[in-house]
Amino acid sequence: MPSVTGLEGVVAAETDLSLVDGEKGYLVYRGYEAKQLALHHSFEEIAYLLWKGVLPNDEVLANFKAEFAIHRSLSAEVKAVIDVLPVNSDMMSVVRTAVSVMGTSNGEENVWPPRYEDILNYTALLPTIIAYTYRHSRGLRPIEPKSELGHVANYLYMLTGEMPSSVHVKALTAYFILAMEHGMNASTFAGRVVLSTQSDLTSALCASIGAMKGPLHGGAPSEVLHMLDEIGSKDLAEAWLRSQLETGQRLMGFGHRIYKTSDPRAEALREIMTELASEDPWFELAIHVEKTAVDLLAEYKPGRKLLANVEFYAAAVMRAVEMPTILFTPSFTASRIVGWTAHFLEQASCNRIFRPQSIYMGEMPERIAFSQKLS
Repeated sequence: MPSVTGLEGVVAAETDLSLVDGEKGYLVYRGYEAKQLALHHSFEEIAYLLWKGVLPNDEVLANFKAEFAIHRSLSAEVKAVIDVLPVNSDMMSVVRTAVSVMGTSNGEENVWPPRYEDILNYTALLPTIIAYTYRHSRGLRPIEPKSELGHVANYLYMLTGEMPSSVHVKALTAYFILAMEHGMNASTFAGRVVLSTQSDLTSALCASIGAMKGPLHGGAPSEVLHMLDEIGSKDLAEAWLRSQLETGQRLMGFGHRIYKTSDPRAEALREIMTELASEDPWFELAIHVEKTAVDLLAEYKPGRKLLANVEFYAAAVMRAVEMPTILFTPSFTASRIVGWTAHFLEQASCNRIFRPQSIYMGEMPERIAFSQKLS
């Protein structure tokens, strides 16, 4: 039996949700190019697509958005728990705790298979949990959700109390759609394993959130931000990047473990940023840095196709919408919960408990000595 460290290359399930083709640089959600979905659709539309398998028509979408809006308010129990936690608690730990409390307070803790209404409830509430926790940790008054705003716009509003610009909503919506689903990644797999035991939705979500908290999976692209901050302006980009490469330093946000060619998520965000660059100088800087870096990487590392990955443009989007770095991973979570829960529904529909094997690499007992001991 072959040994596979990290299960890389092992097929753990069949899925109708997404195709991640690293060789061709292709990401598909339910038969649609994720890039096109991010460019032309809303968060709610793609959540519906992943959960239900089809894009909603106008009437269905209107009802679906209304459902989202009425599930945004936190219960008194969840607020009370967040309020008593230390204000310096890790954001992801607070999110995990709040989700766990929700499971005990809404009667969902022993329900299997997961119910669609509970999935919608968690997804609608997660941005409220994040915004409430963030403002509480800063000693700021919480902002109640606005039912007339879309999911992403409302999230930005609850963080600041100010109506977000359409430019920022469009950019963050695209990022959220592109971050929703990405195959059998660590957090998705963790949740599916828990759900496969016929445990409840809350337990599966807490497992996924726990995996997302790890810096090897959900770690914020802060090093990309640091790079862009140090560069500062288009005029300084080439000299700064060349200096890094001359001294053997990595350029953060370039290259990807799966995608051997262009990352389609980065392509989509670049296209949106190009469209919006005239309205936000940060977008303009990011686009210029990417082009300059790709040219220099081809010069210094010939034969290796190192292109911008989604982290590069995610960092640029987050900075443009003035998202604090402490909220990067929680925001990623607020998007990826759609993919997690779509996988949970899929797992429940044809469930079989995960039970991989391990290979014993330790020492074997001495047969003679063991026999003598028995006699």
